[in-house]
Amino acid sequence: MCGIVGVVSNAPVNQLIYDALLLLQHRGQDAAGIVTQQERKFFMHKAKGLVKDVFRTRNMRALPGNCGLGQVRYPTAGNAYSEEEAQPFYVNAPFGIVLVHNGNLTNAHALKSELFITDHRHINTESDSEVLLNVLAHEIERTTRGLPLQAADIFAAVKNVHRRVKGSYAVIALIAGHGVLAFRDPFGIRPLCMGRSNDGSGTVVLASESVALEGTSHTLERNIEPGEAVFIDLQGTVHAQQCADAPVLNPCIFEFVYLARPDSVMDGISVYQARLNLGEALAKRVISTVPPNEIDVVIPIPESSRPSAAQLAQLLGLPYREGFVKNRYVGRTFIMPGQSVRKKSVRQKLNAIASEFKGRNVLLVDDSIVRGTTSHEIVQMARDAGARKVYLASAAPPVRYPNVYGIDMPTSKELVAHNRTVEQIRAIIGCDALIYQDVDGMKSAIGKLSTRIKGFDASCFDGVYVTGDITSDDIARLNEHRVGGEELDEDTSRLALPNHVE
Repeated sequence: MCGIVGVVSNAPVNQLIYDALLLLQHRGQDAAGIVTQQERKFFMHKAKGLVKDVFRTRNMRALPGNCGLGQVRYPTAGNAYSEEEAQPFYVNAPFGIVLVHNGNLTNAHALKSELFITDHRHINTESDSEVLLNVLAHEIERTTRGLPLQAADIFAAVKNVHRRVKGSYAVIALIAGHGVLAFRDPFGIRPLCMGRSNDGSGTVVLASESVALEGTSHTLERNIEPGEAVFIDLQGTVHAQQCADAPVLNPCIFEFVYLARPDSVMDGISVYQARLNLGEALAKRVISTVPPNEIDVVIPIPESSRPSAAQLAQLLGLPYREGFVKNRYVGRTFIMPGQSVRKKSVRQKLNAIASEFKGRNVLLVDDSIVRGTTSHEIVQMARDAGARKVYLASAAPPVRYPNVYGIDMPTSKELVAHNRTVEQIRAIIGCDALIYQDVDGMKSAIGKLSTRIKGFDASCFDGVYVTGDITSDDIARLNEHRVGGEELDEDTSRLALPNHVE
């Protein structure tokens, strides 16, 4: 999971990209990068850390130009601690291309070998995004064959990318001297949308979520369709074409459950409304497990579960209370590399308000339960605060299967629900009752908000991988390439395009 943005404008774009990345910071806190173009020259700065820490005034001044890209990184493949794997990635031929990518390629290993043997291209990192960039560069080179670049050539190249690349990918690329290209995988697993300025300046913005547009005073125009490519030339003219043979919209349902901001609209669905609907469906499951008269209060586990918890409480006629205060200066535990760091941070991240728990039977509501370690710690915190009984409800079904499309839960052994019954999970977490959403209820609750969506990638819940190319051997191989590295190791190599000013 990453957040990406691209801009073509008549004015400098560095501040706009920075502001958009701040609005997408929830999608990645590991690293951030911005690249801009002025007179066919790229200016780049990228580093580990949050947006506000990576970009200082001197860095922003060194990013001139009226078009550019940005990314916030949450690593799911490669090395979590390598600054070199921060995006954007750069190749100098053809034309000069920089790229940002949200998603995860499932055939990156085969492509890397193919690029070396057949395409004669060198990959210098373990990042699948660099593989994707080189596949795109090679296909553009093939379609242009030394001639001036036309929009038709770009679309032909993207068609070939779709035929070669498997997995999930939302991509924005800047082609030196020509414009910005964006495209989405044929299943639309990862989100991507486009908007325009409200002031008539002709600025066009592409971003992972609509909140990055609205928060920078731009209007959401539409989503990039699955398999579609959009090319925005330097004059701001938008060219679009469907480039996939059989596109079908199957967005990642975990975006609506947890990943996206509630104020975003993705593929025509309000994320906030989706979470209200999940709470409504979950209420029916709670009634069948714990009689409402045995529950004194409903308390959300901040923050993604709040809409679901509020809707559930209203439907059951129960008080809704905020029982946990969140320290906003501790990163989201779900995206922190390393289990020991995650476990240690739970009590740094949340503090219980004892008066809301003491002597009560409390129903805690979470958006999902992945590893179970955080849930166990929170249930214990509720007991330590004086709760008589602690029930736990998840707005999502049990996460039983690895995710291969860009969410950091690739190994089965890390999933508390894998090969376990609900009762076994309850015993591990330590709650008095555990209530899960069911898969069909989740899909129905969200799917009814849009007639355009034919299905979802819900592979981590139901084990069905929409790309149709995933086997147990593939999952084992992908696990070998998951994020790694030692936190204190320093990566001093600088073969990628360096930061313009240190």
